[in-house]
Amino acid sequence: MRELLQYEYSRTLKQVADFLEVSYASVNPNSHPNIYLNITGLTLNSHQVTQGDLFVALQGAHTHGISFVEEAIKSGAVAILTDHSGYEYLIKSPHKTTPCLATRDVRGALGPLASWFFGAPSHNLRLYGITGTNGKTTVSYLLEHIWRENRRETGLMGTVEVKVGADRYPSTRTTMEAPELQALLATYSERHIQNVVMEVSSHSLTLHRVDGSRFATVAFTNLSQDHLDFHGDMDSYFKAKKRLFTLSFAENAIINVDTEWGLRLYQEASIPALDLSLTNRTASWHLVEQLPSSSHGMQFTVRGPNGVLLDVRTPLVGEYNISNAIMAIALAVDSGIDPLAAADALSNAHGAPGRLERVEHPDGVSVLIDYAHSPDAVERVILAVKPNTSGRIIGILGCGGERDSSKRPLMGKALAEGCDIAIFTSDNPRSESAAEIIEQMQPSRFENVEVEIDRRKAIERGLSIALKGDVLLILGKGHESGQEIKGVVHPFNDRDIAQELIGKNK
Repeated sequence: MRELLQYEYSRTLKQVADFLEVSYASVNPNSHPNIYLNITGLTLNSHQVTQGDLFVALQGAHTHGISFVEEAIKSGAVAILTDHSGYEYLIKSPHKTTPCLATRDVRGALGPLASWFFGAPSHNLRLYGITGTNGKTTVSYLLEHIWRENRRETGLMGTVEVKVGADRYPSTRTTMEAPELQALLATYSERHIQNVVMEVSSHSLTLHRVDGSRFATVAFTNLSQDHLDFHGDMDSYFKAKKRLFTLSFAENAIINVDTEWGLRLYQEASIPALDLSLTNRTASWHLVEQLPSSSHGMQFTVRGPNGVLLDVRTPLVGEYNISNAIMAIALAVDSGIDPLAAADALSNAHGAPGRLERVEHPDGVSVLIDYAHSPDAVERVILAVKPNTSGRIIGILGCGGERDSSKRPLMGKALAEGCDIAIFTSDNPRSESAAEIIEQMQPSRFENVEVEIDRRKAIERGLSIALKGDVLLILGKGHESGQEIKGVVHPFNDRDIAQELIGKNK
């Protein structure tokens, strides 16, 4: 995101070394580097190096970044930051005269380093961080919508995209690496965009990507099984999220306590927190009354601190979106928005792309696209549409390859038990066999399950059997624009495919 910066940032090699509290050195003991060498950028990615960069080489999941040092230097890297194994590699390489800084924990140092390099930009912003298994994206979009409706310049960083005012850029991950993150925060600061909301993933907390960032307030939506391939178990997953709720990042929090994990976080958080609940009327923010919903949206009343009582109307559907809406209101009020104005803004808020996103169908079939890719999310989506469905629920779902395989049978069971007809298909199989993934989704045989490995054909099948009054749920990929198979990402968007197929059958 450095290309968005208006101003040039630079530090000398000595300043960087002093900040890291390491000796500035050349990998060649007989060479003396220019300690006033000018460094104008930071990057972990050798493909993104530009002239004057400090190339940060650390151990990755499969390989060490130092193996890309030649490419980085050819592209203009003037110095290297690495760990001691990277330093040993350089000593034996043709690039042994390149200035090098070595520290034991490069990941732990990088976030604070990037923040310092770009002038601690988060300190100049009203930055809000949202974490949780589900709901991060929707809450982010709802909060940003409330800000815009109240004429505030806004920024958004998350799973779907990055927004800088009116400009939009696709995201490659939920929370970006520290150098990109701090450069983007600096961009917001330069452009006087004060109100910024960021999705904070458990990966980013574990890998220290957000270290060095300062949040006005942090929020927790929920926790359910996901990412156990990375974290190992639910307790480790929880502890990764919990890290955000410390004085290292923020002084205030808002926590949804309707799950056991949320209640535990509220009890264990080391910063003051407001609690939020749909069922506990003693919570700081809580649901008072929900009126009967319809396919056109929901109406409910919510009470907040200091006697605030708000009537809310929103086009969103599903009980979980009541929690998301209340969280967005609570965060908006925390940021200084009038409570009545925050609630009123949600009357025309449609949430995030790929989250119960509707595709128009001429024959009275409700076609909905959703990113649900955990057992809990699949259950929630089905429960959200059931009350207003006069016909059948037809669900299409796959599970991603090279991700937590233990959730596959749980997701398959949730779809089969919740839908009248379930169609198992591929998601992003990556290097795995799509057929084997689908097999893992159905350890118990369900009579209402069909299998169609080709995702396009699965969507076509769902549309062909859907009748007036039915709901067709296309789950798992949401906003995604590609499908990864054997290392190749093929263009594929569920919404676009559904629209194309509906158009052909008109």
